[in-house]
Amino acid sequence: MTRSLILASFLALGLPAFSHASSADAWAEFRTDVQAACEALSPKEGTILVEVNPFGSESYGTALVYHRTDAGLDRYVCIYDKQSKEAELSAAFPTAAADSP
Repeated sequence: MTRSLILASFLALGLPAFSHASSADAWAEFRTDVQAACEALSPKEGTILVEVNPFGSESYGTALVYHRTDAGLDRYVCIYDKQSKEAELSAAFPTAAADSP
């Protein structure tokens, strides 16, 4: 009886830790997938930095993509469909200097 109670207590305490680790692993894999998909769509010359939102929205992963070249810094938004695992990259945002009158 005591052995069964100890085993039941161990399982009750231990199972949430396993599900948490699994969730953490799944979110890490999701971020890696978004990173790779957005990098693949990014311009090839220059330096790229992809800043992945840790969780995205219910349906989409999101990331900011920064592209630095000798000409300056461009910014993009990358959208990753969680269902289809397809990504799209926006056009570059105009620089603040270009927006000034």
